[in-house]
Amino acid sequence: MSEDRELFDIIIIGAGLSGVSAAVHLSKQSPGARWCILESRESMGGTWDLFRYPGVRSDSDMHTLGFSFRPWTSENAIAEGGEILQYIKETADRYEIAKKIQYGHQVAAANWSDLDNCWHLEVSVEGESRPRTFRCRMLHVCAGYYNYEQPHNPVLTDEQRFTGPLVHPQHWPEDLDYRDKKVVIVGSGATAVTLAPAMARTASEVTVLQRTPTYIVARPSIDKVAVWLNRLLPASWAYALVRKKNIALQQWVYRQSRRRPQQLKRRLLEMTQKELQTDISPHFTPPYYPWDQRLCLSPDADFFKAVNDAKINMVTDHIERVVPNGIVTSSGQEIAADIIVKATGLNLNLLGDIRFSMNGEELNMSDTWTYKGLMFSGVPNLICTFGYINASWTLRADLTAEFLCRIWQHLQVRGAHTCRPMLREQDKSMMARPFIDDFSSGYMQRAMDKMPKQGDRAPWLNTQSYAEDKKELRYGNVNDGVLKFL
Repeated sequence: MSEDRELFDIIIIGAGLSGVSAAVHLSKQSPGARWCILESRESMGGTWDLFRYPGVRSDSDMHTLGFSFRPWTSENAIAEGGEILQYIKETADRYEIAKKIQYGHQVAAANWSDLDNCWHLEVSVEGESRPRTFRCRMLHVCAGYYNYEQPHNPVLTDEQRFTGPLVHPQHWPEDLDYRDKKVVIVGSGATAVTLAPAMARTASEVTVLQRTPTYIVARPSIDKVAVWLNRLLPASWAYALVRKKNIALQQWVYRQSRRRPQQLKRRLLEMTQKELQTDISPHFTPPYYPWDQRLCLSPDADFFKAVNDAKINMVTDHIERVVPNGIVTSSGQEIAADIIVKATGLNLNLLGDIRFSMNGEELNMSDTWTYKGLMFSGVPNLICTFGYINASWTLRADLTAEFLCRIWQHLQVRGAHTCRPMLREQDKSMMARPFIDDFSSGYMQRAMDKMPKQGDRAPWLNTQSYAEDKKELRYGNVNDGVLKFL
């Protein structure tokens, strides 16, 4: 291993939405800190640079997915992937973040050393045969929530017999030609709901083959209130007001899903039936309550319009096997296909597949308790961004970045070297709950055993509530008796 041991105050891992947000907050609130961003890929943008499948777009409105400090000014409240990527790049340029990003730097391992109160990072650098070592006093992981290299890609029975392309959206072939082709999309999540209407514009036939229906909500791609306010007010004022409106709506809908699930389910199904010309059973009636899994967004009802126009066929069934020219379902239906798209989801990943250790001993994060959803019991100077599952990711990314700055400032004021959350005596008998509770989506359930535990009392909670997090992370006392500063 190389011994250059570059020392930084703070290292941010990842140059996507979360990493750029953290960098801007640091540059504004802690201008004296020495920091950098390590990015494994050759470009910034994270998800919005990686995903290139047809129709890729936000599944949240951009007034909440956008940064708190930089207004989203486009009329498109639901934005295409390329537009979001441009917004990230322009933000990095405006705040002079781009020059501090080191591309092609893959962090393989991180070891905390009590000898120098630093994280030692083993970093593989593109084009170099030996890894480098970076050191930092604080480590902020903004590597996203899924494995960039390996999507969830279950093998279908006899899929090797299929004679056409079989692709996953996470690794979309640039030269895939689906014009006038029969396409079967396996899956019913946000990716399938995005892909199907986009491909249906030129494919001869698109079939969405799902095991279980999902809730799909139609929403205008242009927010008329935002357009009106932008005509009357400065951009920052209009953005702040629309952001508050949309946050309130998101949180209200989620609270209704917990308090009055039957009523919300009935209302969503009524909205779906209003969009469709045929009966919504069985393809649009999920067996679970809203927000037990994430709701899917259909901008301008594009998915429903394509179904009404017979450009999208819905099949709700299990796959029995793949045949050379399509798929046979458990009920015996044979669906012809020239292309199969496996929109089967992601492999959840909390800390970028980094091997963590303390003083040379392996650290298993599933043995720890989450502190406010962003730190780990007993682990010093480590903060991780993990956004909301019931609202826009960036809402929590911004709050986490603010908390990072507050912790760093408190360390400087106290002349302390370390900050770690420690269980109090009364916390040691806590009932353990999953890191993400009350959410049944497969990509979450497959990974919960690798995540830290959530407790039954503050601050050992991952609330999934923007209002509560805002109060705690932006305004709460960092010197709360649980965070130990030494």
